[in-house]
Amino acid sequence: MIGKLKGTIDEIGDDYVLVDVHGVCYVAHCSSRTLGRIGSPGEAVVLFIETYVREDQLKLFGFLSALEREWFNILQSVQGVGAKVALAVLSTLTPSELANAIALQDKAAISRAPGVGPKVALRLVTELKNKAPAFAGEASGNIGLKQELGEGVALAPVADAVSALTNLGYSRDQAANAVAAALKNGGEGADSAKLIRLGLKELSR
Repeated sequence: MIGKLKGTIDEIGDDYVLVDVHGVCYVAHCSSRTLGRIGSPGEAVVLFIETYVREDQLKLFGFLSALEREWFNILQSVQGVGAKVALAVLSTLTPSELANAIALQDKAAISRAPGVGPKVALRLVTELKNKAPAFAGEASGNIGLKQELGEGVALAPVADAVSALTNLGYSRDQAANAVAAALKNGGEGADSAKLIRLGLKELSR
């Protein structure tokens, strides 16, 4: 199974990028947001890969971050959402914006994605509210603290870790995303010190 590709951009299509890895070219299907940020042919690129193996095909999906790849999988846990719709959502919303929309039950924001109707948007915000592997961002002046969306995780260590990273000069989105990744790697019982340490490791990548 392919988990990451490091190579050179050979070609960029409407919904894919061709990555040359030591003379072997891989087709990775990406969101339009990712395709707009990866660079130009001839430039180096690193993509996190989700590999789909079916009876009649092997397909690669590429992402600029592990968090975006995680969202790709989480979105597809909802009935009626496949890879195409998941990529459409990630083309329309950043991981932070998506987490924020789910936390605030903002169906309209998610339904802006092509192919996502009101019913699918409702299922997404309803079913993912307690599953999302990320944090909600600030959506209004009344929401000052990132809201941790995972189940069974103590809020205090999470809030302390996010606060500590922002005090070090990182933005709230950077801090929240780093702590989200730290939670995944450190486990639900991780204390604030461990989350800060793992978060700094994520931010240094």
